[in-house]
Amino acid sequence: MKSFVLLLCLVQLWSCHSVPVGSGPGYREPACDDLETEQAALAAVDYINQNLRHGYKHTLNQIDKVRVWQRRPFGEVYHLELDTLETQCYARDPTPLANCSVRQVFEHAVEGDCEMQVLKQDGQFSVLFAKCHSTPDSQEDVRKVCPHCPLLALLNNTKVVHAAEAALAAVNAQSNGSYFKLLEISRGQLVPLPASTYVEFAVAATDCVAAAVTDPATCKLLAEKKHGFCKATLTEKLGGEEVAVTCTMFQTQPVAVQPQPDAAIPASPAPAADQAAPAPPAAGPPAAALVVGPMVAGVPLGPPRHQAHYDLRHFLSGVASVESASGEAFSPRKPPKGAQPGVAGSAGLVPPPCPGRIRHFKI
Repeated sequence: MKSFVLLLCLVQLWSCHSVPVGSGPGYREPACDDLETEQAALAAVDYINQNLRHGYKHTLNQIDKVRVWQRRPFGEVYHLELDTLETQCYARDPTPLANCSVRQVFEHAVEGDCEMQVLKQDGQFSVLFAKCHSTPDSQEDVRKVCPHCPLLALLNNTKVVHAAEAALAAVNAQSNGSYFKLLEISRGQLVPLPASTYVEFAVAATDCVAAAVTDPATCKLLAEKKHGFCKATLTEKLGGEEVAVTCTMFQTQPVAVQPQPDAAIPASPAPAADQAAPAPPAAGPPAAALVVGPMVAGVPLGPPRHQAHYDLRHFLSGVASVESASGEAFSPRKPPKGAQPGVAGSAGLVPPPCPGRIRHFKI
């Protein structure tokens, strides 16, 4: 009996020494406006824009929250919550993000809300996970700033679609080269005075010559796509309509067929040779069939039904890139109850300031 009691005491004593005193939650929380945090956030925003195929590029507006976890055996993982704002640059526009103007409130701005996991290893950042959604500013807020400014209209609104088609017809009538097809309607607004419809839309060149087209349905998009982005206003006049349209053409972009992630969870580990490959866009609405070959590609889908913008939720939801060569998946542990965020073993410290500064304006 005495031996049993002695053994029990030894076990309890060993248990007490095995638990580190003052152990923290296993992560640290740098300030949202620290340089290291902003570098990770900018890498996350770059990743978002590289994977967008519809709508507009987004820019960083505010870092709401950050936690940094050690990733064995090397590196750190930044778990970020970010606010972004839509810019005026089309998603496929090669213009650097720094040169893209932010969509202002009176233009009916759109805000993005993202959750990201960014790995920092050997001074380089790579995105492990991205999940976003975006929302237009409320009509009430726009009206406070500009009572008579037009609001966003549904992308499949009959007037918006008609304005895009009429503007595209005008573009092809003036074209001395390729016949262009509509890729997507990106934005539409109904202007009350004068009665008109404003529309922004993307186009791509086909294998047809504009002056010789008799049946547009037979024209196929070129595999080496030549994209363009147009802004047009269709004004209603007595006895007819008047269309004013301007387009910007981009450099030819090759078509790349990429696999889709299975779900909104990080992908399984992959060999080191595949690490640098960017993750494909998330699975959203089914894409149109792609004709594999040197010349033509399938016609893309039309605008989202009953939506006023291309929600990031549908085109960047659960996008995940491969893990590092260590093969160890990142999975942050939940902090113990009552644990204070901060550096491990530093109980009582005031949490670093978050959210961070607003770079443009808050919606």
